[in-house]
Amino acid sequence: MIKLYWAPRTRSLRALWVLEEAGAPYERQRLDLTAGEQKSAEYRLINPMAKVPALTDGPAAVAESGAICAYVAEAYPDACLAPPLGDPARGRYLQWLFFSPGCIEPAFLVKSANVSIRPEAAGFGEFDRVFDVLEAAVQPGPWLLGERFSAADVMIGLDLHFGIDIFKLVPSRPALRAYVDRCLARPALQRAKAIEAAGV
Repeated sequence: MIKLYWAPRTRSLRALWVLEEAGAPYERQRLDLTAGEQKSAEYRLINPMAKVPALTDGPAAVAESGAICAYVAEAYPDACLAPPLGDPARGRYLQWLFFSPGCIEPAFLVKSANVSIRPEAAGFGEFDRVFDVLEAAVQPGPWLLGERFSAADVMIGLDLHFGIDIFKLVPSRPALRAYVDRCLARPALQRAKAIEAAGV
């Protein structure tokens, strides 16, 4: 059975959401980050970066929330959270899955730190272009892959929710707002947020 190592108000919400979407049986172990439980030698065997989330599944160990989303989507194919090998939509799925850590998070960092980087020198390009591209991607709706919700929506949906609603870094464009609202309305995300709020 999957065991999720997590803590509230971290990227663990992505892992909780994808596990709830998959309908996967899993158990949770909350780590007390203020007490430094994530720095224990035992936990660093699971995630050497001493961060959450991470999961184990029998002998398998996976860290990084994007990798966890990909792992869960492939481990539970009946949930249809990832296009299968050979499906033409798989290319875009992988693109959006990696867009979060590769483009959105660096754009957030640069914006929040008020740092100026030449677009050709920044791996993510430039802040406005990141969100122009996302706006065009979600405009047709309802999801990044059209009618198919996927694990990529978990990554992008939460990034946009945090960027617009929590960090106030991203202007609330109509297409982005509508997409985030569709994500927030998903029962699996509501369950994940309730777990996070309860802290257990």
